[in-house]
Amino acid sequence: MTYLNSFLFVGLICLIGQIILDNTKLTAGHITSIFVVIGALLDTFNIYDMIINFVGPGAMVPITSFGHSLIHGAIAKANEMGVIGILMGMFDLTAAGIVSAVFFSFILLLIFNPKD
Repeated sequence: MTYLNSFLFVGLICLIGQIILDNTKLTAGHITSIFVVIGALLDTFNIYDMIINFVGPGAMVPITSFGHSLIHGAIAKANEMGVIGILMGMFDLTAAGIVSAVFFSFILLLIFNPKD
């Protein structure tokens, strides 16, 4: 059942993104940013944690989980260190993903030629 719930959740997010892309003038970057903010807002009110408990690990795959990780880390560090912990905590849970995205983008840039 976990696999089915994960598949349906991620598919629903993809469906919503595709509907927005097809029916508006927003670009993929705009939609990605919207989903990150939605994930952050849902985690602010502990709704995303309930989604993870229901859906399972599939909820940690889509771009909404990046916003969830940003806010989750910021709140955890803010409870420990105060205001300065907000900025430090945002990058605790997401640092590996950010660094790997930059690194692999650089490697692929060296291998392939971008189109005009």
